[in-house]
Amino acid sequence: MYLASDARYENMHYKRCGRSGIKLPMISLGLWHNFGGVDNPENGRAVLRRAFDLGVTHFDLANNYGPPYGSAEETFGQIYLKDFQPHRDELIISSKAGYDMWPGPYGNWGSRKYLVTSLNQSLKRMGLEYVDIFYHHRPDPETPLEETMSALDYIVRSGKALYAGISNYNAEQTRQAAAILRSLGTPCLIHQPNYSMVDRWVEDGLLEVLDEEGIGCIVFSPLEQGLLTDRYLAGIPADSRAARPRAFLKPDDVKAEVVEKVRRLNEIAQKREQSIAQMALAWVLRQKAVTSALVGASKPQQIEDSAAALNNLEFSKEALVEIDTILL
Repeated sequence: MYLASDARYENMHYKRCGRSGIKLPMISLGLWHNFGGVDNPENGRAVLRRAFDLGVTHFDLANNYGPPYGSAEETFGQIYLKDFQPHRDELIISSKAGYDMWPGPYGNWGSRKYLVTSLNQSLKRMGLEYVDIFYHHRPDPETPLEETMSALDYIVRSGKALYAGISNYNAEQTRQAAAILRSLGTPCLIHQPNYSMVDRWVEDGLLEVLDEEGIGCIVFSPLEQGLLTDRYLAGIPADSRAARPRAFLKPDDVKAEVVEKVRRLNEIAQKREQSIAQMALAWVLRQKAVTSALVGASKPQQIEDSAAALNNLEFSKEALVEIDTILL
């Protein structure tokens, strides 16, 4: 029987999500990897328990997380039933739809049909009455934005989600989506883009739009799929993400020149008394517009290490210049 730690809220930092009433933990847990049908569910259970004991109250999923598609939500649903049902009101649980999920013309992109049907499936897999946040996962170049945003508005009004969010939208798309949602009476709570030291596209206008619109920001892949860690400084370990089939991080991504940059970044991190992963998390969290960093974890120790990044979030101007000199 799982008994949550009485000290779970003592050390986690929480930050207001845009101009909403919601605060998110500055470290959130994503179930993109390590929770699929091919993974050990008891290991995932241990990660979720440790995360919650550390004050990580936000668990992020999507309809097609796995593999196979849907299996991460099924795994989460089984763990939720065993361990977290008594804590439902302490949790922010999110899911998404927008990428390929099932065959045919109604299982992808951004139609009202797809979004509403997908969320119904997700709720069934997780054993939930509602999710706290439901995202459109990516822009749809063919479906009118008004249809996609009205579907999010309908979902919130139906009670199947408390808040609406978007993911992977650029600055102008975000501004347009926010305006439509505002006109419908369902403000856009949050945007989920990828952002890391080595992938800074959000700095080209998106962060400014989020700040202006009062939209929160939770960034995924802040560790660049594990590249911004010490995992690859001595080669590619057999149990690493880059060594897995179907992984987004490929062995070819771990190039000698990249590893050398990571090694130099690691030296800066050591001066800060942090791991490079902790410094990479602190680096994205230093941005005013960033509410939370979404991390994955294949073992409880990894979520502990990520949470410890909050012990040092300050950067000197000199350190920021040194980091940019290495990377840019």
